[in-house]
Amino acid sequence: MDDADLPRRTDDPAAQLARQDLDPLSVEELGERIQLLEAEIARCRQKMERAVNHRASADALFKR
Repeated sequence: MDDADLPRRTDDPAAQLARQDLDPLSVEELGERIQLLEAEIARCRQKMERAVNHRASADALFKR
């Protein structure tokens, strides 16, 4: 089963973040938010890369 086939959590933090009203935020606060989100994107990409490398290592070990 692929992760995409799994149901999304109802308390998904990314979905909650996307629903937040940005109107009350200043330009400075929006810039800080963007920096935080970019750092989180980088962290997610690193996790994905480690997962792909781990899977490739396992496949090579078991000669899939």
